[in-house]
Amino acid sequence: MNQHSTRADRLRAAGYKRTNARLTVLQVLEDGGGHMTSAEIVIAVAAIDATIGRASVFRTLDLLTRLAIVRPTYIEAGSGPVYVLMPQGHHHHIICTICHQVIEFDDCGLGALAQRLETEYGVTLTGHLLEFYGECGVCSAENAATESTKTDN
Repeated sequence: MNQHSTRADRLRAAGYKRTNARLTVLQVLEDGGGHMTSAEIVIAVAAIDATIGRASVFRTLDLLTRLAIVRPTYIEAGSGPVYVLMPQGHHHHIICTICHQVIEFDDCGLGALAQRLETEYGVTLTGHLLEFYGECGVCSAENAATESTKTDN
């Protein structure tokens, strides 16, 4: 079974219909690599089906967020959210604060912490989004070279 049908099945399991708008938004997110702004999603959805309006796209993004199928993240300060797909309920990034490169990684090692939080707070976790911020190797090297030039003068 592919990821699209699995995510679409999660809609039905949560008591929601698998409408054309919802399935199209899911398709767009999956085809777009799972990292898209709402504006990019609206444009891509309209290219597939011009009858799906902006309001339907935003309602679908809200629903997918509540179901932990996607999460909004703010990769660049001052910009709108980027919606990311949440494979297996979690997603992880390292984001360069200089060039805004996004590096994805799989193993966050948070399984034990999630279990402890569920027990300690009496909650059922549906997912998590983990983001680390710093400088990528290229930007870090450029900053080090710039600092070296400043101290040499």
